[in-house]
Amino acid sequence: MVAALRIFLVLLFAILLFFQLFSFPKEFAHRAEMNPESAHLQWPATITTIFWVLCVQAVVVCIWKLLTLVARDRIFSEASMVWVNIIMGALAAGWITLLGVFLYIGFRATDPALPLILALFLAILTVVTLLMLVMRALLRQATTLRSDMEAVI
Repeated sequence: MVAALRIFLVLLFAILLFFQLFSFPKEFAHRAEMNPESAHLQWPATITTIFWVLCVQAVVVCIWKLLTLVARDRIFSEASMVWVNIIMGALAAGWITLLGVFLYIGFRATDPALPLILALFLAILTVVTLLMLVMRALLRQATTLRSDMEAVI
């Protein structure tokens, strides 16, 4: 199971890297070319999107590191908390920038479709972040219990 997950993590990272380096910059350049009145948004949109991909890549790397700890039976250690905290930081950074984009577009949009889609993504990211907070608390408790059990034994 760990090996299969690692294969998909590598695949996901490679796809994200492709989008980050080639697809998104070319897409936003094309949109600026086709829509000159919104060409000023080319670089902010490109940088923001690449930042979001970077956040997801950070999560992928952290999951890889957590899988390594699982394989070594060290998941219930302080080392795992470092990687979980980085995941939390990446989720928080993505959420904050998504909120900014949502507010920027929400106040300027004439069509409600894009703000509604962004609100959906914001809600999903909020739920994922809160779920990670719960999982982090559970990991903290399990780590403490394991440390206590090792001290008793």
